Amino acid sequence: MENQLAKSTEERTFQYQDSLPSLPVPSLEESLKKYLEAVKPFANEEEYKNTEAIVWKFQNGIGAKLQQKLLQRAKGKRNWLEEWWLNVAYLDVRIPSQLNVNFGGPASHIEHYWPPKEGTQLERGSINLWHNLNYWQQLRKEKLAVEKVGNTPLDMNQFRMLFSTCKIPGITKDSIINYFRTESEGHSPSHLAVLCRGRVFVFDVMHEGYLMTAPEIQRQLTYIQKKCHSEPDGPGVAALTTEERTRWAKAREYLISLNPENLTLLEKIQSSLLVFCLDDDSPHATPEDYSQVSAKILNGDPTVRWGDKSYNLIAFSNGVFGSNCDHAPFDAMVLVKICYYIDENILRNEGRWKGSEKVRDIPVPEELVFTVDEKVLNDINQAKAQYFKQAADLQLVVYAFTSFGKKLTKKKQLHPDTFIQLALQLAYYRLHGRPGCCYETAMTRLFYHGRTETVRPCTVEAVNWCQAMQNPSTSLLERQCMMLEAFAKHNKMMKDCSTGKGFDRHLLGLSLIAKEEGLPVPELFTDPLFSRSGGGGNFVLSTSLVGYLRVQGVMAPMVHNGYGFFYHIRDDRFVVSCTAWKSCPETDAEKLVQQVFHAFHDMMQLMETPHL
Repeated sequence: MENQLAKSTEERTFQYQDSLPSLPVPSLEESLKKYLEAVKPFANEEEYKNTEAIVWKFQNGIGAKLQQKLLQRAKGKRNWLEEWWLNVAYLDVRIPSQLNVNFGGPASHIEHYWPPKEGTQLERGSINLWHNLNYWQQLRKEKLAVEKVGNTPLDMNQFRMLFSTCKIPGITKDSIINYFRTESEGHSPSHLAVLCRGRVFVFDVMHEGYLMTAPEIQRQLTYIQKKCHSEPDGPGVAALTTEERTRWAKAREYLISLNPENLTLLEKIQSSLLVFCLDDDSPHATPEDYSQVSAKILNGDPTVRWGDKSYNLIAFSNGVFGSNCDHAPFDAMVLVKICYYIDENILRNEGRWKGSEKVRDIPVPEELVFTVDEKVLNDINQAKAQYFKQAADLQLVVYAFTSFGKKLTKKKQLHPDTFIQLALQLAYYRLHGRPGCCYETAMTRLFYHGRTETVRPCTVEAVNWCQAMQNPSTSLLERQCMMLEAFAKHNKMMKDCSTGKGFDRHLLGLSLIAKEEGLPVPELFTDPLFSRSGGGGNFVLSTSLVGYLRVQGVMAPMVHNGYGFFYHIRDDRFVVSCTAWKSCPETDAEKLVQQVFHAFHDMMQLMETPHL
């Protein structure tokens, strides 16, 4: 046992990167077969026959040629999808990122030692930051444990993108710049950016070769807050990051043309470890209801968030915390890991600082004062106006379902993730009277630079079960059998998608090959059933399991008439967040969540039904 422990500590965070398998290209026949199954719930007989013919024609014609070209591309790349996915899903997108693409979430410290309490923002903030900086040091030393499935290592590349990473707006396409380096690779930036009342400050977290202590960090934050609270607000340049991407790119170019020093200031924010946001709001938060704080994290004050930053750590006036992250450089599991690490450390130390109280003589933070003119101020006002308009349209609820959780579902031999997904299918069906095309994230980190694949939970089996639940003439036993069939189907899909046998990213690859070759868009992708079943980013239910730790996430819906539905699973509860757009008359996040909770009870009751 001791040998094993010694060996495990010797593993370096990124040591397996070179030996991870390449992302495979699935078989065309298999992918198209799975695609046909997935569209079935959204078609009548005639429409389905028509799509079947289109698929057959594609498989035996242009599809086969595109598949060959894709296989050719995969030979020269360890991950044939990586660059394409980054571009199509994130960098080419022109709509404002901060509300539509970024993800965020509330910290669960309120559930133990840090309930909401005025006057605690800076003391707690400095302790929170200190734990974040410890994590950063562990990452630089490659001391973070390699995540594994059994004994198989997972790709850890996304962890490089957590600190000192920023998206840069471009006229037609954005880019990502990453300044992070491990200790063995060389110098890595060691300064923090702090946003407060429309102003920007930076300070180095290392002093004379050592990390600042929490009391030292608190001194820096106190200096910043006192200055901001006794002087006029700053211009709020950060609000520009909420703009439509091309408009922000042009505003940024103009800002730099005004004074080249402005570029130096922007680079200091871009390269900072993270952005610490001192927010004057005091949102309500309880362990059962995180709605208000989550809304403030996702659509709060735009002058104290740098929307393009990979990590904004938000400290509210009442000592409640959250984070808001650009989605382009990494997926939510990276943030889940650090949030859990911090929460565990706060819990272990009873919410207190237990180190030295001594404060060394440290230089005060530096303010980044941008040169602005009427045009820049006008751009900022315009950015705020469009942001507040869209922010006011977002409906967001985050509730804990506390009747039961993972323990009971496992006892009934039901996978808890599938349990929630099927409850959501039933809830949507009851609320809207039709099946809801749904995107669930599967992780493909078994492969080099793997990120995600799409699982489509709205299966024929799930819809059959939903219909049976609404049909008074079906017996409990029939309903139970149909539910278990839907469970089995979902579990198999999740396994396939995680092992490189999904079909959505494959179809995306084939369509992009056609585009690169200057070929007309194949009929498969223009068929109305393609988008009606969710293809091309048209899923009305955009969902993801945030994990099995005390960390919750929130995100906006994928489409105007859709929902964003995110959840985490604990032994005794399910915590769910749901978003919708108020301007869509047919969606209601509050009602959907109530229906989901109702479905949880109905499903558990079905499992009480004695077997034949």
